[in-house]
Amino acid sequence: MSKRDYYIVLGVTKGANASEVKKAYRKLAMQFHPDRNPDDPEAEEKFREVNEAYDVLMDDQKRAAYDRFGHAAFEQGRGGFGAGGGDFHFTSGFADIFDEVFGEFMGGRRGGGGPARGADMRYNMEISLEEAFAGKTTEIKIPSAVACESCHGSGSANGAQPVECATCRGMGKVRATQGFFTIERTCPTCQGQGRVIKDPCRACGGSGRIAKEKTLSVTIPGGVEDGTRIRLANEGEPGQRGAPSGDLYIFLSIRPHRLFQREGANIFCRVPVPMTTAALGGVIEVPSIDGGRSRLSIPTGTQPGHQFRLRGKGMSVLRSAARGDMFVEIQVETPVNLTKRQTELLREFEKEGGQETTSPESSGFFAKVKELWDDLT
Repeated sequence: MSKRDYYIVLGVTKGANASEVKKAYRKLAMQFHPDRNPDDPEAEEKFREVNEAYDVLMDDQKRAAYDRFGHAAFEQGRGGFGAGGGDFHFTSGFADIFDEVFGEFMGGRRGGGGPARGADMRYNMEISLEEAFAGKTTEIKIPSAVACESCHGSGSANGAQPVECATCRGMGKVRATQGFFTIERTCPTCQGQGRVIKDPCRACGGSGRIAKEKTLSVTIPGGVEDGTRIRLANEGEPGQRGAPSGDLYIFLSIRPHRLFQREGANIFCRVPVPMTTAALGGVIEVPSIDGGRSRLSIPTGTQPGHQFRLRGKGMSVLRSAARGDMFVEIQVETPVNLTKRQTELLREFEKEGGQETTSPESSGFFAKVKELWDDLT
């Protein structure tokens, strides 16, 4: 499969300047980033294509070679950029914009901008269907960290401020040039922070924080669904030496209910009724998700599987005063453990005949079966 023109990939003209190329890349990279398109091979391929095009067009040498030779400039034996491979490397310009665009996905910038932001955390919580309907406020305990009392959060044993890393000179990254490649890696000395502590605090190991469990109050609104995610900003892992904390994400799962099944805002419930009630009619009471009861009139001759709709008796709708509906499906129960007298009464009922009137569906079915057998003979 032939490659698309890099200018077409980014949607820019051949004379576009660096600013225009960068702007076009930002838009497309945000659109096709894998974190925004999970399990989407097509988006992943477009993201790779966009990165490949940007890597070439933002590099003056690569762009000049591409304008002259096209994609052939990067094939084996001509230039050797390797743009046709599945992987790509971050050059200095590419790394800068990658940090700018995707810093949120990576939990903070990679450069020497000081201590890194804390990582995001996940907490799995299981709730009942009733709690999903009404909402609830609960407390959870999560592992956390607080500022070290020994160094007051500075990470330094004597309270001195961190100094510039001698290895990367405060950049947080080191570069290695190999031919046309400029490869950047996180500085191994300062771990990308750009600054180091000469005399780390013994209590916290220089991180400026110590482990401690904390209790949080979580409010779950009524109407949440299975898989709902609740974000608690700045309640994730604390950053090092005073850096911002990450976020805490609470993932909700709803336990299966003994009586109800949920589909969106609607509730479904199967209710068994005696054969006599289904035949003669009557009134039954059915439970509702809000803990109340609803009276339901069963008409004479109600058949198995018939559904009744109770409006406004379903689940609450998130961020709304509305409610869904409740659907009650009738299951007609055949009598068991009959007494002798009950058996005699049913025999008398059977002898009375008139099944064409009292049981039209079964009579009609067997009439069709008889016609089929007659046709075969």
